[in-house]
Amino acid sequence: MEIGYRGIYKLSMDDPQGFWANAAEELVWEKKWDQVLDDSTAPFYHWFNGGRLNTCYNAVDRHVNEGRAEQVAVIYDSPVTDTRQTYTFLELQDEVARLAGVLKSQSIEKGDRVLIYMPMIPQAIFAMLACARIGAVHSVVFGGFAAAELATRIEDAQPKIVLSASCGIEVTRVIEYKPLLDQAINLSSHKPAHTIIFQRPQAAASMQDGRDLDWISACEQAEPVDCVSLAATDPLYILYTSGTTGVPKGVVRDNGGHAVAMLWSMRNVYNVKPGEVFWAASDVGWVVGHSYIVYGPLLNGNTTVLYEGKPVFTPDAGAFWRVIEEHKVSVMFTAPTAFRAIKKEDPKGEYCKKYNLKNFRALFLAGERCDPPTLSWAEELLNVPVIDHWWQTETAWAIAANCLGIEALPVKPGSPSCAVPGYQVDILNDKGEVVAEDEIGSIMIKLPMPPGCLPTLWNDDERFVKSYLSTHPGYYLTGDAGYKDEDGYIWVMSRIDDIINVAGHRLSTGAIEEVIAAHPDVAECAVIGVADELKGEVPLGLMVLKSGVERDMSVIAGEVIALVREKIGAVCSFKKVVSVAILPKTRSGKILRGTMKKIADCESYKMPATIDDPAILDEIKIALKSIGYA
Repeated sequence: MEIGYRGIYKLSMDDPQGFWANAAEELVWEKKWDQVLDDSTAPFYHWFNGGRLNTCYNAVDRHVNEGRAEQVAVIYDSPVTDTRQTYTFLELQDEVARLAGVLKSQSIEKGDRVLIYMPMIPQAIFAMLACARIGAVHSVVFGGFAAAELATRIEDAQPKIVLSASCGIEVTRVIEYKPLLDQAINLSSHKPAHTIIFQRPQAAASMQDGRDLDWISACEQAEPVDCVSLAATDPLYILYTSGTTGVPKGVVRDNGGHAVAMLWSMRNVYNVKPGEVFWAASDVGWVVGHSYIVYGPLLNGNTTVLYEGKPVFTPDAGAFWRVIEEHKVSVMFTAPTAFRAIKKEDPKGEYCKKYNLKNFRALFLAGERCDPPTLSWAEELLNVPVIDHWWQTETAWAIAANCLGIEALPVKPGSPSCAVPGYQVDILNDKGEVVAEDEIGSIMIKLPMPPGCLPTLWNDDERFVKSYLSTHPGYYLTGDAGYKDEDGYIWVMSRIDDIINVAGHRLSTGAIEEVIAAHPDVAECAVIGVADELKGEVPLGLMVLKSGVERDMSVIAGEVIALVREKIGAVCSFKKVVSVAILPKTRSGKILRGTMKKIADCESYKMPATIDDPAILDEIKIALKSIGYA
């Protein structure tokens, strides 16, 4: 049999049931499955039907029982509070079992929903695992979300209880959570019976008698409880992602398929061995936090880092390097946005030279497309493989990646490499036909998708089919556009909505951004398609310059326009670019291109709930007006 990536990928396509059954043997099952894949209700697929296990047992108790009791499981590193804490697997087991006991004492049973609204503190991990321990379905909402958005999630998930904290901390700003939570409960027609509040010293939350319970005292009085037996197809969690209608979509994750995919990906995608330190610099409120701060590393017996800070300003652009050195991180995962922020503040990488990164061997980037200049800058700075990979909230793990645990493929800057074993990725045109190599189309995944991907949306099978499965029968719609090259590498160029049509020519905003980002004075950029009477649409560029750049903006703009004409061609009609201090982004780092396009075209828009700082949009409006838009 052919070995290496091509051989493993072929095996996953030729015999998916055998492939994933073999992967599932790495977990502890109370009862093995009756069917590896149940396709009797297609397009709703279920993995490991009939099997029984517990995700918390496999992530925590198993390691205590198998000799890792004294290994550090969680490192909490908080530069914003100057705190370092560690929890061994034995200590983690005790914290989780006691919190699970608190939930049981409040009549939380298997299948009940528990909403978690937490900052980046260890109690957020305890909360997720405590739910998994007793079969409650957790729904984590990003800490600091506005009350109205929190209310819609309470309304949809209908949790019996909410776990929260008194506050979160953004660099130096304390954000009180309890008033937001109280307001959200008032707005929602569904009223959770109780909240459990972890009081942080930075802010004391006022408590409502009869409804609000104190986290610390409740845990001190609780009796620890054991893991319960769950069906592989039972839901583990609901994670809400933005919906085009304004109503969030509740992505469901099962227990069995998810655990199999998480464990397999840690070893085969990230090439991390049990006992090593893995750090995903994200937030538990996002899918990256679910998959690779909590479940993936702990299932694999790794030490995971929970970081309450930023890549810059906590306290400086050396924050990441300090954490890597101090905690002996082997592999890190973060967003390209984080590295662009570091590059902007420290273009020459001077801070990195102050730290010893001898244990560090690979950096993975995802969350949005990684432009080649950022990838090259990181490679030169760190002298380790820098791997761009691509996935979504809906899939929970990588669709396309350079799987370092199987075979390190040649890196092609701008591409997340090839499809990960288990995923058949095709590029289709509007008629549903597979297009030729290098031709842009819709990136689609052939059904059934591998374990770990969403089986449906919470209480909304109809919306699941309409949103993801109805565009081309037999395929899942990723919503991204791109192409495959002759080597099978996937090039994710933009969201389907970000493909612009200039006088009949389909152009990717991602390709133009790649050229702009290559200019030596540019730290970060975004391209949007704006309305044009003659050509339908034309591209418009917004760029953030590196710190310390003092050259005349009109000169830089001329150079950038000339560069795009040289690399893309005059056909794209790229004639306008403007400098901005910062690009508007969601808290997870995605640039709000759609919102900026509406501003440029003088269309009404709804303030995105996940925007990091709404005031930035006013600055964008002023910048766009200066060049004749908005």
